[in-house]
Amino acid sequence: MYIPKHFNIDEEEVIYDFIEKHGFATLFSQHKGEPCATHLPLMFNKSENALYGHFARENGQWKDIEKQQVLAVFQGPHCYISPTWYETTKAVPTWNYVSIHLYGKVEFVEDRKVIFDSLNDLVTKYETPDSTYNLNDIEPSFIAGMSKGIVAFRIKITKVEAKAKLSQNHSEERQKLIIKHLEKASQQDNVQIASLMKKNL
Repeated sequence: MYIPKHFNIDEEEVIYDFIEKHGFATLFSQHKGEPCATHLPLMFNKSENALYGHFARENGQWKDIEKQQVLAVFQGPHCYISPTWYETTKAVPTWNYVSIHLYGKVEFVEDRKVIFDSLNDLVTKYETPDSTYNLNDIEPSFIAGMSKGIVAFRIKITKVEAKAKLSQNHSEERQKLIIKHLEKASQQDNVQIASLMKKNL
């Protein structure tokens, strides 16, 4: 990923927090000699420096992915930035966004307990606090049957690229003007970008 130095994120905790909040990723690999992508939730395991996830067994991407160097892209908020918001007419439009790229090697997971734990972690993360749904309460034979329809995997992370393009290459005055306009918007992404920009000032 192209990352000018003023857009680079190098704080590990910031990167981990971003992945936690934006866990629905796009996983890219080579499949039958062509680029292939699947959109799926991935869970980050900090102690192992690894990502856990699973494919639907019918998804052919998994069939030649083992030991490949793959790319998982975590996309955060993004929005259009109009040059009409600046203090000058000598400007062009741009786009602000946050994106994390993680590279690594894929290993299949066969251990049933590890598979169950990774699925349970995923469910626990996304169920609402008042939800009564818990995988531990589901009939084990049903879970075992459903698990036959997936292919679980782990990605051992080998490289991290993290970018937050938040108008850091513009003056503080201009950044404040952008924030002011974004905060007026109804789109959630615009508001989130405004919030992230404020933290940078």
